[in-house]
Amino acid sequence: MLKTLEIKPIHILLVEDNPGDVRLIVEALRESKVIAAVAVAKDGIEALDMLHQRPPFEKEPRPDLILLDLNLPRMDGREFLEVIKKSADFKHIPVVILTTSAAEQDIVQAYKLHANCFITKPVDLEQFINIVQSIDDFWFSIVQLPRVP
Repeated sequence: MLKTLEIKPIHILLVEDNPGDVRLIVEALRESKVIAAVAVAKDGIEALDMLHQRPPFEKEPRPDLILLDLNLPRMDGREFLEVIKKSADFKHIPVVILTTSAAEQDIVQAYKLHANCFITKPVDLEQFINIVQSIDDFWFSIVQLPRVP
């Protein structure tokens, strides 16, 4: 009997408040080699609600990767990063900072807060799509990620 393989999507939590960037990132991921399910949070508070599966996010799966903007309303990316990297439940989830900032202080602070990498969003549309697809290729084709329930 031939056994069928169940292909499980990679779960990405995108924490981004700019609808245009959300659309571009989701489209770029859709065109990649990996099947990705993307959940979008508009700020750090909503992202924490998703991670903790608080209403209305009770069915939200644990992400395999978090794409995080720094400049967000209510709770910014720096605060969110600090909270999750101190949490035994979430500190193992890789966090990719994807932001417009190229400020040295933001880069240094992100790494001090244990970001896994820091990428400045390019302004050129084609470069932006290439960056997102490179993130996808690296984190899901090359890197071995833990599958923690």
